[in-house]
Amino acid sequence: MRVNSSATTLLPPVIPSRQPIGLWWGLAGVAAFSFTVPFTKVAVESLSPLFIGSGRAVVAAILAAFALALTRQRLPRGTQWVRLAVVAGGIVVGFPLLTSFALTTTPASHGAVVIALLPAATAVAAVLRGRERPRLAFWLITGVGALAAIAFASMQSGGFGQLQSADLLLLGAVVAAAIGYAEGGLLARELGSWQTVSWALVLASPLMVFLVAVSVAQQPPSGTPVQWMAFAYLGVVSMFLGFFAWYRGLAIGPMAQVSQIQLVQPVLSICWAGLLLGESLTWSTIVGGLAVILCAGAAVRVRLKPAPPQPAVRQPAEPLATKHLETVKD
Repeated sequence: MRVNSSATTLLPPVIPSRQPIGLWWGLAGVAAFSFTVPFTKVAVESLSPLFIGSGRAVVAAILAAFALALTRQRLPRGTQWVRLAVVAGGIVVGFPLLTSFALTTTPASHGAVVIALLPAATAVAAVLRGRERPRLAFWLITGVGALAAIAFASMQSGGFGQLQSADLLLLGAVVAAAIGYAEGGLLARELGSWQTVSWALVLASPLMVFLVAVSVAQQPPSGTPVQWMAFAYLGVVSMFLGFFAWYRGLAIGPMAQVSQIQLVQPVLSICWAGLLLGESLTWSTIVGGLAVILCAGAAVRVRLKPAPPQPAVRQPAEPLATKHLETVKD
């Protein structure tokens, strides 16, 4: 058989496995996501949080449906639909709705600090989903980071041990997004990066259209041009274009290392909250943010413990008598 025969042609993977490229794609996605919390805070000043959380998903789903149809993407198969439902539940339904409701009562800088847990949470989800065995230090540092975020939220809520409903919503948003990121990063290796988020948006679109109808019936949307521009950004960039870059970076991987780039996101979000919204940065916000970011960075930097090598199976030695008989027969 010739070397250039079609029978021996190797199909290239959907996502090339080159780590530096993955890091750059991840950085582009994080830069897009860093405006999500401040712009959500701008939009909820007049628009309903239910309308924002569901409406941005509908806008993104329309764009996704056009992109899938124009490029004639093949339909997902079998269990891929179930995995897409997990992705949709995390990043299309869970995170947008929970953060929209949370930011109606809490500053954007406060929300950015709690969401700073997301890199460590994504690494944990990736470890559990990939059935990896990390070192004990990974779990210890992740636990310290979670306690730091909870302590910060408690002190900002009026005292240690007291969490407001907004803090619980933000923590729930972190868990939802981490699961969606981890599953989406794995699924992007099979379907492609933008295809994964597009199919997740399309899959969740019936539910999100229903929620939009409910929100419009309860409170007809009305906002300033700036608030509508913020809503447009959330739908087009935060829910659609940003995931193109982010999932491609996670798919190229390694996922745990690319997720480290998310450490830049809360820093940028806090800066945007100060520059765009005029929020004052208190020392507690700065110290709390640094503590959570450092813990998250340490957690995702801990290398995963490699699986122990399997002991070689030694073949039992043949008896000398057997060898002598075989020699005689020959």
